[in-house]
Amino acid sequence: MTSAAGEAPLWQPQPERVEAAAVTRFQRWAAEHHGAPADGGYAALHRWSVDALDTFWKAVADWFDVRFSTPYETVIGDRAMPGARWFPGATLNYAEHALRTADDPLRADAPALLYVDETHTQAAVSWSELRRQVASLAAELRALGVTPGDRVSGYLPNIPQAVVAFLATAAVGGVWTSCAPDFGARSVLDRFQQVEPVVLFTVDGYRYGGKEHDRTDTVAELRRELPTLRAVVHIPLLGTDAPEGALQWSELTASGTEPVFEQVPFDHPLWVLYSSGTTGLPKAIVQSQGGILLEHLKQIGLHCDLGPDDRFFWYTSTGWMMWNFLVSGLLTGTTVVLYDGSPGHPDVGAQWRVAEQTGATLFGTSAAYVMACRKAGVHPARDHDLSRVQCVATTGSPLPPDGFRWLHDEFHESGADLWIASVSGGTDVCSCFAGAVPTLPVHIGELQAPCLGTDLQSWDPAGKPLTGEVGELVVTAPMPSMPVRFWNDPDGRRYHDSYFDMYPGVWRHGDWITLTDRGSVVIHGRSDSTLNRQGVRMGSADIYEAVERLPEIRESLVIGLEEPDGGYWMPLFVHLAEGATLDDRLRDSIKRTIRENLSPRHVPDEVIEVPGIPHTLTGKRIEVPVKRLLQGTALAKAVNPGSIDNLELLHFYEELARERR
Repeated sequence: MTSAAGEAPLWQPQPERVEAAAVTRFQRWAAEHHGAPADGGYAALHRWSVDALDTFWKAVADWFDVRFSTPYETVIGDRAMPGARWFPGATLNYAEHALRTADDPLRADAPALLYVDETHTQAAVSWSELRRQVASLAAELRALGVTPGDRVSGYLPNIPQAVVAFLATAAVGGVWTSCAPDFGARSVLDRFQQVEPVVLFTVDGYRYGGKEHDRTDTVAELRRELPTLRAVVHIPLLGTDAPEGALQWSELTASGTEPVFEQVPFDHPLWVLYSSGTTGLPKAIVQSQGGILLEHLKQIGLHCDLGPDDRFFWYTSTGWMMWNFLVSGLLTGTTVVLYDGSPGHPDVGAQWRVAEQTGATLFGTSAAYVMACRKAGVHPARDHDLSRVQCVATTGSPLPPDGFRWLHDEFHESGADLWIASVSGGTDVCSCFAGAVPTLPVHIGELQAPCLGTDLQSWDPAGKPLTGEVGELVVTAPMPSMPVRFWNDPDGRRYHDSYFDMYPGVWRHGDWITLTDRGSVVIHGRSDSTLNRQGVRMGSADIYEAVERLPEIRESLVIGLEEPDGGYWMPLFVHLAEGATLDDRLRDSIKRTIRENLSPRHVPDEVIEVPGIPHTLTGKRIEVPVKRLLQGTALAKAVNPGSIDNLELLHFYEELARERR
């Protein structure tokens, strides 16, 4: 997926863009005040940020004027992984920082949130109104007995009330956790029962794909199965009355009280996020108020280059870490755009219409959406006024080279100077390891660079660093947003085994990457579902990128199986586009495409039509559970049913395994 070493960049930032970028101004300032290199551009700044980790993160805190209500003793008290202690002694509050733009009289009435639903009706919430609602709700949470460390849960779509509930929880020192309302009761309970919430915010239903989806029965089940709940808050998105015993949202957010922000230790829990949990209960990942505050200020303010004049839109749901990341746009005074609805309703171009309507300057989406638009013949910049869009960013999976080319060509034809940022990170750190840098060129199929303060490396199995070769993605120094712990993991064993088992003291993320000699990064897919044919490791993402160029292929899934006799079976499962037939001609076309674009080693042993490709609830293809099914593992043990978008699809693979025995 990497472009040729001598190939010209797809995009090069103009000198005036480099000069105006926040990361350029930060480097100049850090050189003057903290000894950062004044010359050498981003590469020199990044090297300094990992070599002088303490000084770098102090510089980030100073640059963004982080308000410590009590001072810190040192930047890093203990650098061990796991267990690094950041800014010991310091106290602060995340919500106070997220709302401080409301204190600026020139911006108090400007929009903090823009909300759009499937009808494309737009509503704005000003900074002052957001601050007022958070203050009112925080006071009510305290009245309900919520104290620092108590868990507060949301079963909510991507609506302004979700942002208010989260910020009010953070304001009182509570610990936020959320699921989207398209999650079924079992999926939600697998998550919420682990953390035992005391308050549940919930809607009566949601709208998606032009239809209303009632959730009153699911909410009733959640109330029955969460015995720790002291209060349930009803948000009537579909206009129904509050069920018996539930509190009304409107009553809890009506007062004009002044906000009170609980000052908590730097490592105090801010929220609990969840892994997809495809083969067991989801990991309950705890991240801290201070760690997220600093990491997101750096990521959004320097890497995404967002500030008060920007509008930040990322298509997401409250069940995905990108929602938490999106809300953190408030930290830089940026207007956050919330969209609640289907990404493809009434047609594939829906997200571009949201960007046009809201004047988004950073448009974030999935690589899958970009490729769907390309395949559907969508022309975003021709058919919509996207003149304010400065950057299109993608995550969830690597953006294929054809996606880079399509985005560039579509916007270039309209005269736009579009920065394309493919980024990669994870729920585990609620941030990026590599991706957007506004001052660097973009090469097709590559992430621009490792992020500041992230000592990203590619290692072979023996722990030797690699350049220009595929290796394990590792991070060799702590990041502030790394989990402080997992919930219900008292001895830290599950946390340790998740990231530090292969390389003691070094974070292994579970992705295959290549670090190029020019400092860019290529992501090849998950290493826990590696294809390893005749000793050659291959990334599944490379195969998907090649196969899904074909118009007949809607989606694909490739699995590599070690067989008892020492053989290796590598089937490719394809979900066909409407009207397509998997005949010999198409099979030959698939194999020829893979052979010519990748190598003969990548060509599958069989191409098998399937009724659909199963995903996690956050839209990622599930390779490991399918592999386990094909190895003969029972469905109940191969996968956590509550983590899958369509459990019925797995029966196909289960039956195939029986036939092969």
